[in-house]
Amino acid sequence: MSLADELLKLEQLRERGSLTTDEFERAKARLLGTGAVPVVSPTWAQSINRLRRSRTDKWLAGVCGGLANATGLDAWAWRLLLAVLFFAGGTGLVLYILLWIFVPAE
Repeated sequence: MSLADELLKLEQLRERGSLTTDEFERAKARLLGTGAVPVVSPTWAQSINRLRRSRTDKWLAGVCGGLANATGLDAWAWRLLLAVLFFAGGTGLVLYILLWIFVPAE
């Protein structure tokens, strides 16, 4: 397949919505062999997709350690936030249990 065909396929993928503009630009730069591939910071959706319960940084189920890995905020801050929410109507406990159930382990 020629370079023009591959670029055309990339353009079609972008038009259909299969590729974001950033993904399209990175793939195009790789195809053309330009040295500088733009680095994209992770979006909110990408952070959610990589959310996993931590096996190493945990007290109970690793939820706060996993949130720390996904967001960059320290685990102690997540623990404090959930504790405050727990004492403010039990929301922290409900949220922790839901995350424990629905977030997969590493």
